[in-house]
Amino acid sequence: MAQTRRNISKVDPVWDQIQQEAEDAVRDEPLIGGFVHACILHHKSIENALSYRIAAKLSSNEMSMMVVREMVEEAYAEDPDLVAAARADLVAIYDRDPACHRLLQPILYFKGYQAVQAYRVGHHLYMKGKRDLAYFIQMRVSEIFGVDIHPAAKMGKGIMIDHAHSIVIGETAVVGDNVSMLHSVTLGGTGKEEEDRHPKIGNGVLIGAGAKVLGNITIGHCSRIAAGSVVLEAVPACKTVAGIPARIVGEAGCDQPSMSMNHLFGPNSE
Repeated sequence: MAQTRRNISKVDPVWDQIQQEAEDAVRDEPLIGGFVHACILHHKSIENALSYRIAAKLSSNEMSMMVVREMVEEAYAEDPDLVAAARADLVAIYDRDPACHRLLQPILYFKGYQAVQAYRVGHHLYMKGKRDLAYFIQMRVSEIFGVDIHPAAKMGKGIMIDHAHSIVIGETAVVGDNVSMLHSVTLGGTGKEEEDRHPKIGNGVLIGAGAKVLGNITIGHCSRIAAGSVVLEAVPACKTVAGIPARIVGEAGCDQPSMSMNHLFGPNSE
């Protein structure tokens, strides 16, 4: 194992750290040994571990774990950017979530991370024209995680969805890089029109719990949306909006709100 770890660390220090954390977890709590071995220690790479984890969560009597895993592994082989995005999302959670103390945690326990990785596979399938498979993944992600992301929606890298309960992201929504959002966020439409009808979220945006962003509007880079707000109009870059309907209440407070995760605004919030 030591020689193997030295070889891995030369090319993949992130996976090396995850494996070390997994070994530490088994040593500290032997009762989860089988679980951790199945999810992490039996695999040679992060993509192998993710394909197993996604398949274990999404499989059902309607589609076996073997079939789902083959689907995920094929997607990873066809598009290495899916794995790069998974790594970026993992680091984003580790950096921004004070409840995340190990890279191991999101893979094993955080449904926001797991749901986004499953969505990414569904999006890949959707873009390849395999839409029924993509809709199947969307359905299972919604059933298992309480996260409903249309497979046609576009999401960048470095995404953190904290707690992730009751997230809804519509078909024509676009989410930029390094975006952070909390539970019960909706990126929705305002009617039954079929054209481009969902929000476009810029890079580095922070969206508070329960916020609703509705319609084909642009949320500027590095802006903040306060918890519980209903946003119906475009938001300029680097601003904070709050209220129902949301209005500009100040500057964003820092260069990267999604990184600082500071949801307060006012004279003493920076």
